[in-house]
Amino acid sequence: MKRKDEKKESSKTKKNLQFVGINGGYETTSSDESSSDGSSSTESDDEREEEENLNECTEVIKQVVASGQTEGSGPKSDAEKETEKVEIRERYEFSAKMLSACNLLKEAVDDPRALASKDVKQCLNTIQNEWFRVSSQKSAIPAMVEDYIAAFKELSHAVLRYIINMADGNGNTALHYSVSHSNFEIVKLLLDADVCNVNHQNKAGYTPIMLAALAAVEATKDMQVVEELFSCGDVNAKASQAGQTALMLAVSHGRIDMVRALLVCRANVNIQDDEGSTALMCASEHGHVEIVKLLLAQAGCNAALEDNDGSTALSIALDAGHKDIGVLLYAHVNFSKAPSQGTPRLGKKLPPSPTQRSPFDS
Repeated sequence: MKRKDEKKESSKTKKNLQFVGINGGYETTSSDESSSDGSSSTESDDEREEEENLNECTEVIKQVVASGQTEGSGPKSDAEKETEKVEIRERYEFSAKMLSACNLLKEAVDDPRALASKDVKQCLNTIQNEWFRVSSQKSAIPAMVEDYIAAFKELSHAVLRYIINMADGNGNTALHYSVSHSNFEIVKLLLDADVCNVNHQNKAGYTPIMLAALAAVEATKDMQVVEELFSCGDVNAKASQAGQTALMLAVSHGRIDMVRALLVCRANVNIQDDEGSTALMCASEHGHVEIVKLLLAQAGCNAALEDNDGSTALSIALDAGHKDIGVLLYAHVNFSKAPSQGTPRLGKKLPPSPTQRSPFDS
């Protein structure tokens, strides 16, 4: 038989509260659920103790919840929410072989004879392969490119300039490839490095600016990068093979968004390629009515220029069957303000006399 004090001690340990999570609440477990013995005073003491434990646990919950907030904190601003989204990432680092090659380049970069040595050439091959693998693939990772650029810059500004402007066997740089792949986040990183030769022509004769005139742009922020690229270089440069400009390329492919951006960056509408063609002639031949209107609206646009065959934009449009464009060109040539040394002249040309026949007369 148990002594009374022993029985009382036993009843005190009858129930135990278990914490099962903030959202899970609390539950009780019984060490002797079948036992119902004990005096009323003992049960009262037990209930009081259980209530105290429950109150204590409730305070724990409040403290846990409060620990996730700062004092006086209200609803978080958008900026705070964006800050929380920023993840701390590990930095991409060079392999031992790449680091060794870059250090050797650092020592030789300002010495043309050293750069021509066999050992340095091997290192340059290592660097070029690694750099193009990281920066010039369609699936290139912007964060990795950013870390590589930072590492090159830490070595020296000369190393950064040398590597970023490296060209492969076809004369393409990382900027050529990034533009071609529409990797505009990487294009932005390259431009921000402030060492890119944006006027470098590949073996086909095209600069990154010319390629950008044909690039697929979907987002506004990407178009802003393209506009920055246009503003950094010579938008009027002519391709080495056919003498075409970025404006001519954009016009030929009907890229009115690029035409607008190039015109804002002072693209010359009257430049002629190796065959004497202008951007206006290209637009007239391909039937791009809205682009023709845009070009004609530019101050100094000379619609009367002739190509190497003596053809004008008007005759080209009519030969191609684009009568609507022909009407625009005829009106511009005969009734609009005539350019004089690139500046519009006051006054209008007199309309042709009744004896003169237009190309549209039957």
